[in-house]
Amino acid sequence: MNKNELKYIQSFAQKKHWTEESVYLIEGPKMLEEALGANCILKKIYATQDWLASNGPDQVEIEEVDALMLSRLSQLHTANQVLALVEKKPAQKVNYANRLSLVLDGIQDPGNLGTIIRTADWFGIDHIIVSEDTASVYNPKVIQSTMGSCFRVQVQVENMEQVFIENKLPVIGTLLSGNSIYETVIPLTGFLIIGNESKGIRTTIQSYITHPVAIPKFGAAESLNAAVATGIVLSKWKMQ
Repeated sequence: MNKNELKYIQSFAQKKHWTEESVYLIEGPKMLEEALGANCILKKIYATQDWLASNGPDQVEIEEVDALMLSRLSQLHTANQVLALVEKKPAQKVNYANRLSLVLDGIQDPGNLGTIIRTADWFGIDHIIVSEDTASVYNPKVIQSTMGSCFRVQVQVENMEQVFIENKLPVIGTLLSGNSIYETVIPLTGFLIIGNESKGIRTTIQSYITHPVAIPKFGAAESLNAAVATGIVLSKWKMQ
């Protein structure tokens, strides 16, 4: 491997490359297996001899690297046998009318975003709208924490207000002043907004909420993690 290629792979640690490049980085046998199962287009694979001994997809360029080189390429604390460059899927037009779409308003933590994507996948949500200030789905930390759900859930940056205006559908929003989710019928279709970890849903978006809901507090914790809140609300929604 030449120095330019090494620097190129290492550059995926920088935010600039998450948006500008047509590919993104995945790592580890599990992620590669999930990508292949989702029919993702792999541009190139870098793998150790141990992984290559029992693997190797056809029609994909593969370069064998030793453990030291893999650790230099990896964004993980401990490199895991294989990493690959995956081609980004083009954005697709979505019919919002017959689905519940998750809307993330300023989710900042990559781990939270990745967990939310994974949770959405668990409950059968295949489309997520995110604000421009939400963490990038192509951040390697986000990709890894989805555990493969990023290959099945479409995540698109959209103007949330414009989407709400153009689609006259119920808008469910998690607010401290909302009605208990245990006493509220959550619409089966529409939009479910999850707000920023510390600030919640921004004021300009709150006016579009038709169904304000809250998760009742029974203990002394000051707040609830955004990803956990997403799981609780989606669980209630699915029970209906």
